[in-house]
Amino acid sequence: MNENPGKGVGDNERLEFLGDAVLDLAVSERLMARFPEAPEGTLSRLRAALVDEENLSAIARAIDLGSLLFLGKGEDASGGRRKSSLLADAFEAVMAAVYLQGGLRAVFGVVDRLFAESFSRAEAGEVDRDYKTRLQEEAQRRHLGPPVYRVVEERGPDHEKVFVVEVQVGDAVFRAEGRSKKAAEQLGAREALRSL
Repeated sequence: MNENPGKGVGDNERLEFLGDAVLDLAVSERLMARFPEAPEGTLSRLRAALVDEENLSAIARAIDLGSLLFLGKGEDASGGRRKSSLLADAFEAVMAAVYLQGGLRAVFGVVDRLFAESFSRAEAGEVDRDYKTRLQEEAQRRHLGPPVYRVVEERGPDHEKVFVVEVQVGDAVFRAEGRSKKAAEQLGAREALRSL
């Protein structure tokens, strides 16, 4: 947009907003159907894992969505087409477009196709990504004390803020970044778990 002022080039933010809600609805409905006995807390954790940046960007990569993005020269040169945050946002925008063009029936069709592997992993118990809880349990088991999370940097404009978090477990410190403090903390906890 900055490189093409006045040419009618817009951003995807409004579509991302709608697509986020559409995905939450569609994935929630499918999870309720697949897990009829699961309590609300379990369903919420599963949905959060299936519509998080990591999973959405993986799906976007699988359909090569990055090759279709209109990016500024700097963003393109710095690998923006592979950047998880951009891919997840673009995927949300696409889901909003699917909804606006074809309604919920079309959205469910796309979700059933593109999330099939994710739903299979959920059924196999392989998608609960509450890394902070898992790290807390592992740190307790190893007598390392509770993990400590610190935001060490915030950068970018308000609508594209990136948070950098350090996670200290015992004497080890791990760093991660995400589009929210919560996402950055989860990614930091994941890195800590992998290392431990």
